[in-house]
Amino acid sequence: MLTRKQHELICFIADRLAETGVSPSFEEMKEALDLKSKSGVHRLISALEEREFIRRLPNRARALEVLRVPERAIDTRKSAAAKGDKSSPASATLPRPANDVVEIPLHGRIAAGTPIEALEGSTMLPVPAALLGAGEHYALEVAGDSMVEAGILDGDYALIRRTETARDGEIIVALIDDAEATLKYFRKEGAMVRLDPANRDYSAQRYRPDQVRVQGKLAGLLRRY
Repeated sequence: MLTRKQHELICFIADRLAETGVSPSFEEMKEALDLKSKSGVHRLISALEEREFIRRLPNRARALEVLRVPERAIDTRKSAAAKGDKSSPASATLPRPANDVVEIPLHGRIAAGTPIEALEGSTMLPVPAALLGAGEHYALEVAGDSMVEAGILDGDYALIRRTETARDGEIIVALIDDAEATLKYFRKEGAMVRLDPANRDYSAQRYRPDQVRVQGKLAGLLRRY
């Protein structure tokens, strides 16, 4: 059986998820329950986890999933739905907070102009989950201006889905001679691989197929202002 505060918190989280798809922050939970500190929220969250009312989604900030709600909360929602109150959370199922934040590896800087040495790092970059699709992803910081006509600017973060294959016209991360990486359009030109920039001031780069390894393709961009 839940305490009054635990009951209030699970209902508050469920309502917020139904309304916005994003779980409330600890500060919002503290204020909603009129608690003096966030430590009280942490204790309530832990108690609800133990009772399997909620679970925390891994590698995401502010991400809680409601597994079930107390009977009294369900009855309240049913009553509201029976009265035709479409604005009530009763009329919708509880969504997963899909537009929360995930962390993906940030692997150094990648040239959008002349190829530079590929860097590996352990830094993690927080990214809105809505920008990523299925599959494994990582991020690279763009250095250079050769992809500006594709809307990819110096300092942007390229969000890359890992893959070893590509089709003509896709923007890929190409590892050249296992040493240098670049972000370019992928083209096949006879027996050669052509890497095209998106800037008329730059020339295409041509390589033998054995010189180029596809490391992933562009899934999205993140820009900080």
